[in-house]
Amino acid sequence: MGISVNGIDIDDADIAQELPHHQQAGNPLKQAVHELVLRRLLLDEARRLGLQADSDDALVEALFEQEVRVPPADDAACRTFYAQRPQLFRSGALVEARHILFQVTPEAPLELLRTTAQAVLDALKLAPERFAELAAQYSNCPSGALGGNLGQLSPGQSVPEFDALLFRLEAGALAGHLLETRFGYHIVQVLRRVEGQAIAYEAVQAQIADRLARAAWQRAVHQYLHLLVGRADIAGIELEGASVEDTGSPLVQ
Repeated sequence: MGISVNGIDIDDADIAQELPHHQQAGNPLKQAVHELVLRRLLLDEARRLGLQADSDDALVEALFEQEVRVPPADDAACRTFYAQRPQLFRSGALVEARHILFQVTPEAPLELLRTTAQAVLDALKLAPERFAELAAQYSNCPSGALGGNLGQLSPGQSVPEFDALLFRLEAGALAGHLLETRFGYHIVQVLRRVEGQAIAYEAVQAQIADRLARAAWQRAVHQYLHLLVGRADIAGIELEGASVEDTGSPLVQ
């Protein structure tokens, strides 16, 4: 494929070996190539800095430990998160919901998929009673055979972006926009809500701090990878890069 990183080729055999790990991605081949390129950048940087480890994975971990700095979430940030998302911190909270999934696959043209999903959503805004009919016709989820019904869900049972929307909608509400997740585009409606009881901040402070720390870590790693891409000599593929000036972040030291 003519791809190289800092003068080192990534050949078809490398890609074939990596490809099976990305079959759930929207574009497995692209994801496999990106993974190989980024891994090569990380290993090159670790060796440039003189780091040593027993394996490549350990070497990457050592690089992150040395180069990526993530400040702990303070009490003020945790309290703000808690106050802004009360729906996530309720005991016994439930929603009964249904959805229509337009699944992203390598064979499905993304723009056509989104256009179709938007057209179905527009139709439902005019005639919400057609939800079960259109779910059976269009949904790529097994729930389509049940009119899109997902049953009763409690906080944390869905992927975070789906969860956040579910517990924000009122009973009977149809989301006014498409929800994009790793699975594709969703049309979402909440049928019924059980509010439950609020959980005290003190009981979930550690959980919130961990969640914020993980989110900060992901952002920091993303920024660090952008820096490495921006500095590297990469041929045969385009990756988005960033300079130190572009990021301006205290998370990457």
